[in-house]
Amino acid sequence: MGTQTHTEVSVARQSPQRPDADEPELDDTDTSAAADEVEVDRPAADRALWDEVRIDPVEIALPAGTGFTLRAYRPARELTPTDVAERDQDDPFLARRQVVEAEEDEEVVILDEEFAALSAEEDDEDEKSDGKRRRGKADADADGADDEAVPGDDEAGADDEADEDDDAAGDEEVPVFLTHKGRLLLFKTPESLVTFIRSGAPNDLSQLDSWNELSERLEPADVAPLDEDTYELDLVVENLRGGHDAWDPALLIEAGEVARDLAYALRLPAVLDMLSAGSSLDDLDEALRASANGGIGGFLGRRRLKKIGAQTASLGWRTIVGKISAVVDWRD
Repeated sequence: MGTQTHTEVSVARQSPQRPDADEPELDDTDTSAAADEVEVDRPAADRALWDEVRIDPVEIALPAGTGFTLRAYRPARELTPTDVAERDQDDPFLARRQVVEAEEDEEVVILDEEFAALSAEEDDEDEKSDGKRRRGKADADADGADDEAVPGDDEAGADDEADEDDDAAGDEEVPVFLTHKGRLLLFKTPESLVTFIRSGAPNDLSQLDSWNELSERLEPADVAPLDEDTYELDLVVENLRGGHDAWDPALLIEAGEVARDLAYALRLPAVLDMLSAGSSLDDLDEALRASANGGIGGFLGRRRLKKIGAQTASLGWRTIVGKISAVVDWRD
């Protein structure tokens, strides 16, 4: 996944002025040499440790700030999901309480309702336009199924398919973050992240077989996330509000990827549902990917983007960012 800078800074260029007679001219050669020396003094972080332990440092920007954490991918059968029992006891999103003490939580709940209403309106319009086509296809599929059905094979075939699905699900690699009791641990500095890891404090990544090696060898200088592991969730809503012409495909696509990972690892079913296949935000993601690829697919993708409501997208993403922010445990 490629990453780009999501905000552009305009730099005013000034016309070069001739130096005064009393002032010596700068030596371009010396300046270039100095620049080269600076680059030599800033070597890229060594990735050998991260490659060996198969864990990566991640940087996530949220409205409350920017923090560092860790992420890994492992087969689902090898992981024990984070325990959310304690978190969910006081989760306003799960309980859907009528009275919310925190103003931010109340705002997010309202946004849930607004987003659902706007999405329903869009779905109704889509169903009216192609409802007959879908019904015709469903009838044809049903007729074909009746013709191909073989008595006595249904139960055995269903059992075999269920076993295959279980095996595939267990082998599928899923994300796991530096979490504890259903909360994402975000550290404001590399030093605080390393101190926590070395402390032996409980967390969900400690179940990995490479965790001890990481805790013994990790240094603050190693905590240098790659561009593709740096996410700016704090910019998503504002970018969507800017309208279709201002939408940044790379920013929004990457936000969708990390939001899905976080929702899975933190067990946030509402967020997974909002980003699931067939949802309005998933349609947005697919159209953005098509538009970024260029060619005829890019042209069709841009046409699809024009049909996606900017208000619905911004409200949906504001809710997602709010839900993720609500389960973050900030560490200094």
